[in-house]
Amino acid sequence: MMRFRSKIIVICSCLISILSTIPLNAQLLHDTATLRLVKKDIDYIYNLQFNNAREVYSKIVSLYPEHPIVYLLNGMMTYWQNYPLLHTSPSHVSFEEDMRECIRLSELNKKPEDHAEYLLSDLCARGFLLLFYDNNDLIMEVTPLTISTYKYLRHAFDYTSGCTDLYYFTGLYNYYREEYPKTYPVYKSLVFLFPPGDIDAGLKQLQTAALSAIVLRAEASIVLVGTFLGFENNLPESTYYCMTLHENYKRNGLYLEMYIRNLLLMKKYDEAEKLISESSVTDGSNFIRAQLIILKGILQEKRYNDYKLAQQYYNKGINELSLFGKYGNEYTAYAYFGLSRINVDDEKHTRKTYRKEALKLAEFKKINFDK
Repeated sequence: MMRFRSKIIVICSCLISILSTIPLNAQLLHDTATLRLVKKDIDYIYNLQFNNAREVYSKIVSLYPEHPIVYLLNGMMTYWQNYPLLHTSPSHVSFEEDMRECIRLSELNKKPEDHAEYLLSDLCARGFLLLFYDNNDLIMEVTPLTISTYKYLRHAFDYTSGCTDLYYFTGLYNYYREEYPKTYPVYKSLVFLFPPGDIDAGLKQLQTAALSAIVLRAEASIVLVGTFLGFENNLPESTYYCMTLHENYKRNGLYLEMYIRNLLLMKKYDEAEKLISESSVTDGSNFIRAQLIILKGILQEKRYNDYKLAQQYYNKGINELSLFGKYGNEYTAYAYFGLSRINVDDEKHTRKTYRKEALKLAEFKKINFDK
């Protein structure tokens, strides 16, 4: 699973910038046939069916060769084909170039009647760049991009009626403008400089995007998984969105892992084990494999009380995830929490060391499988 805080960085980090507006323009939102192609292409991308995605993409390019959406889609393909996309990967160059070109083209257009479409392209490209920069600790890239993004984010509130995808951004702002400073009090003195949000409205807007958006349907569902799990303490609702993502994108190992993780938290061990057994840990990328190994460790610990085998899985998963930087923090934390519980040497100092490491890495400290 992608780090949840990265999903909301476009909101939380942007609260240090200034508010303004700028007119944009577009055409594609009024072309129903092409919109269907875009939705189909994005579904293929999130389901990791890249040959199919390329075929549909070529049709979109032939219809709108200079539209910013073609750069956004190409960048998304690069992002998912190479996930987790590390700064050391050669593919990051083409990804960044595509997203930057999408932003540039979006901001060249000046027709107010077409504002929503290019606003969406602009915000999506900025969001993906922020995800990439944050996950790779590229703070010098994050700061200027967040400062320039807030004005477009606020402008999204005026265009949700013409573009359902924009509910993703308004929902993020409404919810986290209010909730984030409650969880992280250090931001309380800052957020009062900005317009108030609305927690209930934010959740409804994110749910609307998860149900009806074209570009950001999956992203809205991912945010809702983390929101209900980490902030609302509503595990069943979080699990519903995990299940929906898995059912919609069966080939995407990240969504499978989120679903298994939530089933384990709910102590639905039969369902979790069935999904693990159907998806061999040798399948997929090394990153997916490493996370599945840790999930197997949790299953061995919690269902079978086989602490020795669980310890082997935890240590193996930690070692393999060490290659992926911050992308691996969430599951590495789960493994360290596990090791702090089952340390077979029963040394108090070692248990404390494991737990300290887990707390340092965990996004949500209470999601630890202790109970």
